[in-house]
This record gives sequence, structure tokens and C-alpha cells, in this order.
Amino acid sequence: MIQDIISAYMVLPNRITVPLIGEVELAQLRFPMPKGVLRIYFIEAQNLEVKDTYLGGLIKGKSDPYGMLLVSNQLFRSKTIKECLHPKWNEVYEALVYEPSGQHLEIELFDEDPDKDDFLGSLMIDLTELHKEQKVDEWFDLEEVTTGKLHLRLEWLSLYSSAEKLDQVQKSIRTNDNLSSALLIVNLDSASNLPTNPFVFNPDGPKPPYKGLKSGKKVSIDPNPFVKLTVGQKTCTSKVRYKTSEPLWEETFPFLINNPQTQELEIEVKDSKHKCSLGSLQVSLASLLNEVDMTLNQQFPLQSSGPNSTLKLKMALRILSLEKEVTSSHPSSVRVRITSQSNTCVPPKPQATSSPTDIQPSQNPPCTPPPDTPQGKRGSDGSPVRLADAGRSLSSLGIGSSHKRQSHRDSTPSLASDISLPCATLELQQRLQQLQNGSGLNLYPLGEVQLTVRHSSQRNKLIVVVHACRNLIALNKDGSDPYIRLYLLPDKSRSGRRKTSTLKKTLNPIYDQSFEFSVSMVELHRRTLDIAVKNGGGLLSKNKLLLGKTLVDLGSEDISKGWTHWYHLTEDGAKKLMQT
Repeated sequence: MIQDIISAYMVLPNRITVPLIGEVELAQLRFPMPKGVLRIYFIEAQNLEVKDTYLGGLIKGKSDPYGMLLVSNQLFRSKTIKECLHPKWNEVYEALVYEPSGQHLEIELFDEDPDKDDFLGSLMIDLTELHKEQKVDEWFDLEEVTTGKLHLRLEWLSLYSSAEKLDQVQKSIRTNDNLSSALLIVNLDSASNLPTNPFVFNPDGPKPPYKGLKSGKKVSIDPNPFVKLTVGQKTCTSKVRYKTSEPLWEETFPFLINNPQTQELEIEVKDSKHKCSLGSLQVSLASLLNEVDMTLNQQFPLQSSGPNSTLKLKMALRILSLEKEVTSSHPSSVRVRITSQSNTCVPPKPQATSSPTDIQPSQNPPCTPPPDTPQGKRGSDGSPVRLADAGRSLSSLGIGSSHKRQSHRDSTPSLASDISLPCATLELQQRLQQLQNGSGLNLYPLGEVQLTVRHSSQRNKLIVVVHACRNLIALNKDGSDPYIRLYLLPDKSRSGRRKTSTLKKTLNPIYDQSFEFSVSMVELHRRTLDIAVKNGGGLLSKNKLLLGKTLVDLGSEDISKGWTHWYHLTEDGAKKLMQT
């Protein structure tokens, strides 16, 4: 929770500002303009790996490829091309870039399957050099796979504060309504004199949550205002400010604009508690074209509101254009790069914007051989993932893998996993039978484990806190040496395993240890948390046994809020899942 709060304040474009001199415009520091817009033409791929096989691999089929593209916190998903190893997507995406230094375009290809999508390769492009190149149109060899290459066209669009280039830009994008000619930045500052909510108490209607009201008496309650901003098909919503008619937001919202001469910004101030409108406002974007620096900063009177209700906004319009025209034959400094370190997390699936393009492939640039990282291995799961890498060089437009080179054992079941210990369940069943033949058998003969489970949608992490166990079975006169192993099924590889410390000679261990798995909210309904309590010891110890298992269903809608429960252990965790 603390990390979620910190990221909400410090992930670009959010930042903490400390003015060191006087007369500094804080709004400019808190909400800076993007440095540019990256336009990505996701064109086609060739010679992708075959992932769909039949009859145990005797018959090779094809793949159903799609792409996931990530720039900062902006994620795009392409359409899926069915049964094709040479797919043509011809889609275009546009992403805001606030700082090219340190930012990357990260692309991963997957084969769409009903259960678990297979990995088809990845690319990583440093935006620092792309900012200098302005335009790149090349084929890139995919990394972490043995075959496959991807055709991309990338354009860095700079921001211009005059309308001189608008006609030229609109002519260049006239054939594609999904492309943008301008960027609108709206700084929502504050509102003044918002109307309070008159409420007439009706004894025959639903009772309001106010005490001491008499029939027919009017009361005025300060609203809980928030703002909805809409341009075209995109709508942004501000935070709610509670019980105030003088709210202060200081929030910024970007909108990519196709044609500023015809589009308008629609704003509505609403009360979150009573679901009613507090006022509205329409601003024609064409009016910004005639302003100095195409920027407007003023108090706007609200329509259908109080007599003195106003909304303070700062709006800036910027034209998007290449600084220089670069032909496709211009040599770029793009080169393949193997990265040294990464950390992965899973984003929510966004809506992708697609449109046809007509671009001829350029020559395939030289590149280094891909590493022998296990194919399809994406951290702790095989789903489309968002990659975050803090250890990549910023000196050139590098393309690299998202993982360090892994040994073969990372792609195979762990030596400590249940699948590699077929005797563990049998021994546990025999132990349970011995307990049942005895006396004093309680409700949960193998004991219980206490877990807190929560999903962070902002960081795309499943967070599991292992608190404690109670009433475990004793393997000798001193008790047991329990530890807990966690998997996020279906992944049971070594890299997907989490494990607590081992506590000696206790049947009621307390761990209070936290673990994280990279998985999106969308993927959770297809994943299961596998918990096994085991007895520690040396590799050849005769008491290194399974003490109990449980499976946790992750399909609950409350997982974003989280829960803390005791789960009873069984000799077969699947029974527990079936019962729930």
C-alpha cells in the first residue's frame, strides 16, 4: 500500500517539486509538458516460432500472434492474427514521453491460447537515441527466441506552440483519422462558489442519511465535487474533493487531438454523493489557435450552475510534427543490445488503436545473436507482462532482452516442488491415516495457515503475506521444522517459487513474510495460489515431508481490497478449492 501511494506521487508525469528561488510557477513544475509524442507503426513480423502443435508435438501448426507495447505506463495491445507465422498488423499507436532519457519502448510478442499465452520474442528500444534520430523504419530481430523478426516504423513528434505547421500536419495525416495533429494539456486547478445541494425531505420517499430533518425542511449540504473532461471518445475523471464548494484539484490531463479546428473540450462538474451535475462548460479548441503560445489560463463561468460558480483552468495546445524529414535510407544508430537486469510486472490490458499503414520494409539491420534465455519465460508467469528495467544504458537506441541469461533449471520444475516429489502426497496420506486411527482428531487434522491476499492494480502485483500456521502435525517428539512454499499456478518453475524461512521445533510458526507475483487483474481469474507447508531438513533427511496443502481461488472481486483468512490444510489442496 505504501508503494502504491509513493508511485501515485512520483511516477512520471507526477513529481515532487521543491522551488529553490522565488517567483517560480509551481504549476509548470508540478505538471510539465511532455517532451514529445512517440508514434509507433506496428507493421508486421516474419518467421515467428511455431507454438501450436497437435498430437503431442507430432504435428506442427502455426501461432496466433499479437503484440504488447509499453512506453512508461502506457500499454497497447495489438489485434491477434490467427494461424500465421508472418502476421501483418498495420496498426499505429501514439504515446506521450515526458523524459526520453531513461525511457524505453518495450515490445513483446505472444501466441494467444485459451489457457496460457506463449512467448514469441521481445524488443527493447532506448528512446534517447530515437529522440535524436527522429524517424526509424527497420526490421529488428526478436530476442529470447531462435527465430523471428519485427518491422517497426518509429517517429518522434516534437511539440510546437504556434499554429503555422497545423495545415501541413493535417495534410500528412488526412488518410488516417486515428492519427493526431495536436496535443491538448488541461490543468484543472480549482472551482469557486459551487452550488450546494438543496434537498427537500419527502416522508413517503427514501430517507436521506441526515438526522434531525423535518418534513418539508430544505437543507444545503456542501457537495463532493469531481470533474469529467471529454474530448472525442476519451474521458478523464478527476479525484473527488469531499464536502466543499471551493475544491482544489491541481490535476493535469492530456488529450491527443485529431483536428483542433473542429473538436471541443467538454467539462462537467458533478457531485459524487448525489449523482447530480453542478455545472458544465464547453471550450472550442479552435479558440486556442489564436491565443499567445496557444495557451489559455483563466476562470471560466460554469453553465447550469450557481450565479457566481467558476472553474479555473489552464489549457495548452501543441502541434505535433517531426523536426526534420528523414528518408528511409537514412542510416540509424539502432542496434541490438542485451540488457543486464530487469524486474517485471503485469499491466492491465488497454484498448489499442489500430489503423492501416502503407510502409515498405527496409533492410534488416545487423544484430547480435539472441541469448539462450528459456523461450516463453516471463518472470513468474507466461502472460503478457509489463517490463520495468532500471539497469539499461541510455547512450544509444538499444534493443535488448528483458531478462538476464537464465540457467536451464529455471525453466524446469524445481527440485523442491511437489511435482518432483511424487512420494510426498502418499506419505502425507499415510500420516493422516495414522492420525485418523488414533484419538483426539480435531476438525482440521493437518492444521491451518493464515494468509493475507491482495492485488495492487497500480503496480500489477499479487501480494501474499504469510502470517502463521497453527496446529500442524508433529513428525517427532520435538514437533516439526515447517516452512511454506508458494506457487502461482500454472507456473511451477524455480523462478516462480516463493518460500518462507524455516522455523525449528514448532507446530505454531509465525512468519509474517510478504511475497509478490507479477500478474494483472485480468489474468487472476485463470490463476490459482498453491500453498504447501513442508518440513525442513537436509536433502537426505527422512523427515523432509509435506505437512499439508491448500489452493486459494483468486477470482474474487474483493481481491483489490484484499482479505485475511485462515485456510485449513489437506493432503490434497484441490479438495479445498473444490469445496470453496
